[in-house]
Amino acid sequence: MGGVISADDPKWIEPFCGLTEVQFTKLVALVRRRGGDVQRGRPWRLPLQDRVLLVATYWRTNLTLRQVAPLFGVLKSAADRILDHLSPLLAISPARQPRKDTVYIVDGTLVPTRDRSVAASSKNYRYSTNLQVVIDANSRLVVAIGIPLPGSRNDCRAFTESGVDRACRGAPTIADGGYQGTGLLIPHRKRRGQTHLNPQQEAENAVHRRARARVEHALSRLKNWKILRDCRLKGNGVHQAILGIARLHNLALTS
Repeated sequence: MGGVISADDPKWIEPFCGLTEVQFTKLVALVRRRGGDVQRGRPWRLPLQDRVLLVATYWRTNLTLRQVAPLFGVLKSAADRILDHLSPLLAISPARQPRKDTVYIVDGTLVPTRDRSVAASSKNYRYSTNLQVVIDANSRLVVAIGIPLPGSRNDCRAFTESGVDRACRGAPTIADGGYQGTGLLIPHRKRRGQTHLNPQQEAENAVHRRARARVEHALSRLKNWKILRDCRLKGNGVHQAILGIARLHNLALTS
């Protein structure tokens, strides 16, 4: 049974990966170094580049695996096996020790998720998970993503409970007003009895807003991957998906 989509035809790469052909080749080489061609059980029906493209297509379109599998000429069970094997290999690497001039920006985003064990009814009126995302303010690369927490968890708690606080140690980190009490750089707020901020505080808040816009733009690009709009994966599936999508996002920015 032949498939419709294959990495042998470069026209499929950019729509489903957001990468150029050269960037995609680098991604496949990385996955191969991480053990993507390791043989376990049945031989792989698809070459590694097609398996990477299958996973990206699943994340990009949010079609079911039953729908994606025929596009690559494989059965759903084979597509399941490919997703389970490659998702961890596509994940971004743990954050390195930040340089002295590094500045981070953190924000939380809600991802609608079917698995109630990592979701809760949230302010978007859906069962969602709270994912904390940290980016480098200069390069705009995703540095770290926290473990999924119920969407009802506020950001100041999620920052520490998700584990991203460890990635931010040693670097000044910008955040919005929802991170009060975390020691992060948040905007000035009016104190009790204060009707207006002074001009210097207003000016500093304006600079803060412009800087924070970078993480909003990054989250918007991440959510171009439709699986982050309604994730059907269970357990750590949503975490593996956003870690892999962050890898693709970073590669598109750096190559």
